[in-house]
Amino acid sequence: QVQLVESGGGWMQPGGSLRLSCAASGFTLDNFAIGWFRQAPGKEREGVACISSSGGSTNYADSGKGRFAVSRDNAKNTAYLQMNSLKPEDTAVYYCAAVMGTSDFYCAGAIPSQRFDYWGQGTQVTVSS
Repeated sequence: QVQLVESGGGWMQPGGSLRLSCAASGFTLDNFAIGWFRQAPGKEREGVACISSSGGSTNYADSGKGRFAVSRDNAKNTAYLQMNSLKPEDTAVYYCAAVMGTSDFYCAGAIPSQRFDYWGQGTQVTVSS
């Protein structure tokens, strides 16, 4: 059974850091691009970050540039989203998603959710004082 499971969410004060993990089971992530998305209450889901299957190409939405870092460890079948300098507006449910493909195309542009085939259940991130 193909499954993605996010973890690492929780509550954090503004300015703090969290690292989200996305663990895959039932398949290997080696040939999959990984995207991170978030959805705040009353808002549409937005792409936050993306990493190509090799890890050689990354892309970030403006909201996360300079603060977020996406990475992956294919040996552990896991991807990560390091979030620093958190702001209250980062509060959302965060999802990881995967799409099979080795091209940098999958992480190009605005990281639309329609490109991705497999989704995790999400993890809540709340940033408040």
